[in-house]
Amino acid sequence: MPDRLQVVTGDITRLAVDAVVNAANETLLGGGGVDGAIHRAAGPELLAYCRTLDGCPTGQAKITPGFRLPAKHIIHTVGPVWRGGRHAESQRLTLCYRNCFRLAKEHGLRSIAFPAIGCGVYGYPREEAANIAATECRKALTDDPALERVLLVAFDEPMAAVLRQAISAA
Repeated sequence: MPDRLQVVTGDITRLAVDAVVNAANETLLGGGGVDGAIHRAAGPELLAYCRTLDGCPTGQAKITPGFRLPAKHIIHTVGPVWRGGRHAESQRLTLCYRNCFRLAKEHGLRSIAFPAIGCGVYGYPREEAANIAATECRKALTDDPALERVLLVAFDEPMAAVLRQAISAA
């Protein structure tokens, strides 16, 4: 399994995978960070498509075409805003991963790339988020043998180090 789960540093919008995951907001209409980068790279067709989806609640996921991205699809999921850990944040973040993997399986996707969901403006503690990501990725790879490659994509080296530590501990 180690070769099926990898941490990479870089721009998620440049990855040629079956799906990239967008850490979206509930409107699905773009925003800052990863969400804004994905919307800019995918082009205006993504925004037009997302307007038809009626948003997405926290913890859920929706799939769209990748449009101008090298990725064939975008799976949009809404992570929880960190409010101290006493508002079901870990359960909601876990659901983000599970629902993304559910959509990947339903659509026959074999490779998927995740950003560090919740670790940007939503303020989720990096180590805790990385541990949830590593646990859920390992579970999905065990449960779905057709899933060939899962990438955890960090924008910078400090986040990549946190993700690598979580994978080695999971």
